[in-house]
Amino acid sequence: MYSSKYLELLIDELVKLPSVGHKSALRLALHLLRVPKEDALRLSDAIRAVREKVGFCGLCGNFSEGDPCQLCADPQRDGALLCVVEQPGDVMALERTGQFRGRYHVLGGALSPLEGTSPEQLRIRELLERLRSGEVREIILATNPNVNGEATALYLGRLIGPLGIKVTRIARGVPMGSDLEYSDLVTLSRALEGRREVE
Repeated sequence: MYSSKYLELLIDELVKLPSVGHKSALRLALHLLRVPKEDALRLSDAIRAVREKVGFCGLCGNFSEGDPCQLCADPQRDGALLCVVEQPGDVMALERTGQFRGRYHVLGGALSPLEGTSPEQLRIRELLERLRSGEVREIILATNPNVNGEATALYLGRLIGPLGIKVTRIARGVPMGSDLEYSDLVTLSRALEGRREVE
């Protein structure tokens, strides 16, 4: 029990955030009490604005303030190249690289029979509808390199392959700055399989 029911309420809400335990929630709540009132209110306003003004693009499924989103509406992006990802956060990560100039399709998750996620719960039907336009010539499957991501990529590859569209998978390998001796066997195997000629 804390000295204020409002402090307790804030901590209870902060604990609901991913990766925030009770001690972290307490530290965050106390920090918000110590910062200038304007700073705390700016955070509050930002949370309210993002909930009220940000939704999902009807075309790609990414976060967006409008429909279609800025990425889908950008005429400079290559509509023949479509990168399929699991979550909107994956789009943000790929965009930070500055290397991809195509368009995206967000599935909204990955296949996971153990968690009860089936193809019907993902945006696979919407993906197939986008492919019917005939504009897309290559699909890049950029699902996560874990069991669910691999299963999703395999499922999509088998589903899309017969449509005559080139299906590729993002490369996987040893991360920059790491040592080979500490890499797991699957990562090393994939790195060897995905090797390319030195330029």
